[in-house]
Amino acid sequence: MLKAGIVGCGNIYPMHAYSLQELSGVKLTAVCDIDRKRAKTVADQFNCAYYTDYKDMIDHAGIDVVHICLPHYLHKPVTVYAAEAKKHILTEKPMATTVEDAEAMERAAVDNGVTLGVIFQNRYNQGSILVKEALQNGDVGKILGARFQVNWFRDGSYYKSDPWRGRWDTEGGGVMINQAIHTLDMVRWFIDSDVDTVAAHIANRTLQDVIEVEDEAGGLIRFKNGVKLHFSACNYYCCNAPVEIELRCEKALIQILGDRASIRFNDGREWIAENNPNETFHYGAGAKGYWGVNHTKQIRNFYQALEQGVPPEITGTEGIKTQRLVCAIYDSAKSGEPVQL
Repeated sequence: MLKAGIVGCGNIYPMHAYSLQELSGVKLTAVCDIDRKRAKTVADQFNCAYYTDYKDMIDHAGIDVVHICLPHYLHKPVTVYAAEAKKHILTEKPMATTVEDAEAMERAAVDNGVTLGVIFQNRYNQGSILVKEALQNGDVGKILGARFQVNWFRDGSYYKSDPWRGRWDTEGGGVMINQAIHTLDMVRWFIDSDVDTVAAHIANRTLQDVIEVEDEAGGLIRFKNGVKLHFSACNYYCCNAPVEIELRCEKALIQILGDRASIRFNDGREWIAENNPNETFHYGAGAKGYWGVNHTKQIRNFYQALEQGVPPEITGTEGIKTQRLVCAIYDSAKSGEPVQL
């Protein structure tokens, strides 16, 4: 029986707590939050212990795995402390706010012989899986060009709801590191090549009096296999529009709109995949419906990997690749010059 503890009882913790309840051979043993009332409420709900200090929980709760559901800037110190205590770690995205912190997290895990995983649950969409397999199998040929677009909405009340949001030192950025990072990670995974250069811009178009980070980002990423990726993202659209991804390949056109993927081959064939609307999972009353069932799938893979003694599908090493890319976008935007990785 593997025993788990969750650090952070805010918006995202239900995705982890309810998922753990569904896994055989795993027990949610403890939760932790600096707000004692909130920690106790969650502990009562899940019939486990509660703590207000993550170090106290890691040292005394008898757990094997630490789930990190905290503001971005806290991912690194909690990961390092947990790793040094010989606990496995599964952290929410983004891995950290800086490349240096992400590398320190991975180093701590390796040095202490523990597993580090990073949540990027959109890779588990049925459409994502179809596209990845078609690319890996050579069904669509080489990618000739790629683009993605994320147009979502976050207003001032969203940023004011938590004091760490909208600040460079605590959130690490805005729309790019918090919202569009899921799409950035997925397209990087599809292209499957080291990055050559990044030329990007960022701007704060609508929330200058509320946040110091960007609500708009865009640019060009060149990969070493020759693929050029154009991307754009904003947090000031009128709604959360479906994410758009397009990969033009030698033998087919790949398009993803939201969770639905289509592969239209040059010979007229078409493959389509989308999430099953009947495949649902209840994460509690406060969970957002668009989060879907994929947290549970990734968390299940993480624990299966621990049981089998193999790396999970999304490791700290994978997390660092996306961290380097998002930070290169910020470095290029701030300097006004392309950044070479």
